Amino acid sequence: MPDVTIAAGDGGSFSAYLAGDGGPGILICQEIFGVNHVMRDLADGFAAQGYLAICPDLFWRQEPGIQITDKTDEEWARAFELYQGFDEAKGVDDLIATLAHLRGVDGCSGKVGTVGYCLGGKLAYLMATRSDADCNVGYYGVGIEAAVEEAGNISKPLLLHVAEEDEFVPKDAQQKVHAALDGNPHVTIHDYAGMDHAFARVGGAHYDQDQADLANGRTAAFFKEHLG
Repeated sequence: MPDVTIAAGDGGSFSAYLAGDGGPGILICQEIFGVNHVMRDLADGFAAQGYLAICPDLFWRQEPGIQITDKTDEEWARAFELYQGFDEAKGVDDLIATLAHLRGVDGCSGKVGTVGYCLGGKLAYLMATRSDADCNVGYYGVGIEAAVEEAGNISKPLLLHVAEEDEFVPKDAQQKVHAALDGNPHVTIHDYAGMDHAFARVGGAHYDQDQADLANGRTAAFFKEHLG
């Protein structure tokens, strides 16, 4: 399916990959590598499960159309450069604009959840605190501990997958997230012992099929419960 164009709230527009024919919506928040084949494959996978899935280009203000991989040092360096130059608040605004767009797509049931990975894992958390998405899922979100003061805004179901040995999320950061969220009835946190960052990225250096299948199964059940 060709990319679609979404108007940004502060002017300009950005592209998004859209997959599926109809059903509830799933908004995918990208990793630091752009809307690459991994993100597109995820969208296609959710579409095969009966969802209308969309993944917007959140780096468009820096360089539209970024699609790099995690396979070379040069690409990692570029990814971190983009991550460091990313305006998080505007990125959330773009996700909120994408959420509204997806709800208006022909065939969308009107219910939309979000799911994010890495950078997108934190953005999914921020969508739980700043948007009216029906539910949200974050995989190994980086930097959530810096925004736990927003936890009181969570009013819809939030599921977080935490890699206990995440090289980008130290143990003290994980503890801060647990301390802030464990008592919230809307939040479920699953910890994955021995897992490093991006354990669910197919083909990635830390991919673990058993733990990825476990996390993805929990996500599937979560979306079925809250979007079905």
